[in-house]
Amino acid sequence: MLASGAIMVAEALKAWDVLNKDGISAAVIDIHTIKPIDAELVLQYAKKTGAIITCENHQVINGLGSAVAEVLSENYPCRLKRIGINDEFGEVGTIEYLQERFGLTAGNIVAHAKKLLGKKKQK
Repeated sequence: MLASGAIMVAEALKAWDVLNKDGISAAVIDIHTIKPIDAELVLQYAKKTGAIITCENHQVINGLGSAVAEVLSENYPCRLKRIGINDEFGEVGTIEYLQERFGLTAGNIVAHAKKLLGKKKQK
């Protein structure tokens, strides 16, 4: 499952398309509120998929990834990868530059999904 919010939903949908073409079943969930988080939805897809990637265009600490991690750790531990800005200062630039700089791209989501699932990168 690719859990995302805001502008990262578009990147998650692009990643979903690539993953499905590569034979990897995925779901994209637009989680637009962190508090309160929809724990039932997170758990439903955690049980269905066994792995979750959160995608957010800001710090992973205290964001969507942290909220999902809390739900999973207390209820249904499973594989989790948080994609976002990893505790560093932001920069100024175009959306495209910033997405590339911080790995907030469909390509990076796909790479992490395959790694999380133990799939080798295809040439």
